Amino acid sequence: MSVVTGGTAPYVYVCTRMRVRKSKLLPREEYLRMLNMSLPQITRHIEEMEYKREIDELAASFDGIDLVEEALSWNLAKEFQKILEITPGILKQFTKSYLRRWDIQNVLTIIRGKNQGMKAGKIKEVVVPAGSLDVQFLDRMISEESSERAIEMLKGLPLYAVIERELPAAIEKGSFGRLENELYRQFYADLINEASGGLKGGDQFLKSIQLDIDTRNIKTIFRLRGHVSSQEEMEGLFIPGASFSEEELRRLSQMESIDELIDALKKKVRSSTLVEVLEGLREEKPIHEVENALIRAQLEYMDRLSKRNPFSIHPILVYLEKKKYEVTNLRALARGKQANLPAERIENYLVI
Repeated sequence: MSVVTGGTAPYVYVCTRMRVRKSKLLPREEYLRMLNMSLPQITRHIEEMEYKREIDELAASFDGIDLVEEALSWNLAKEFQKILEITPGILKQFTKSYLRRWDIQNVLTIIRGKNQGMKAGKIKEVVVPAGSLDVQFLDRMISEESSERAIEMLKGLPLYAVIERELPAAIEKGSFGRLENELYRQFYADLINEASGGLKGGDQFLKSIQLDIDTRNIKTIFRLRGHVSSQEEMEGLFIPGASFSEEELRRLSQMESIDELIDALKKKVRSSTLVEVLEGLREEKPIHEVENALIRAQLEYMDRLSKRNPFSIHPILVYLEKKKYEVTNLRALARGKQANLPAERIENYLVI
């Protein structure tokens, strides 16, 4: 079907396609059923779903958990590239910018792998070419003999300046945490600039970005709770540009009283679903349960935004996020089964 017509028709077309795609994602009941399956049964079940082509293509080269993980990564990357192909105009520009987060993940995976002496094949297995750097480019990066040579390939891209500035210290310390934080800070700053640049629909794009930033910052606050951190240690951990300033976030992370923290967060967050979920976090919970609750709240609010603005960037972004978490959930299921974890424990790690 052609989408080269003028006016709003292409936007209606792509947003309708996103809703259809979203309706095919696995419901909660299906995950609960899969919790009672073995790894071979899960693999067969995945093959009966949207992942059949990838399972069939890779079955000759992989088996077990490796087959599942490779098939899921391939499917995710191809799906996101297909969405870019059918998305028109400004929506395509916003979507492409949003997907650059995968470039950060992939480049960090390659740099870390090379510095740890991982074989090229092993690095390739965990790379997901769902961003602007395609599989051929990433393969060339992986095949370079050193991380320095691989990084030289990034010259001219938004990532390069941050990596060039931060990498020497990261290698010296043996920790890539600050480099990762700085890459994401730059990524979100670029998204905010683009969304605030006067383009049609930019205000809606900005809402999603700020929701993402708030969710990410609140997760960081909960990770830091109970650890007395200096200002220097907290430098660069938070992302500016949403409901809180960096100074406010640093102060919140050092609050000892969980009730005071929740009350302070609820006063300023803009998402009603985040406010609701924060109320349920007054009792101490394991960090993965806190993070999953925040992610579910974020996805629910993104869903609401997509229903209020049916022909905007929101239906695209909520599908991208829900598809990502479907893959994350299936990975967690497969890994949990391989490790013989009880079903209840695996379920705690699923975003459903």
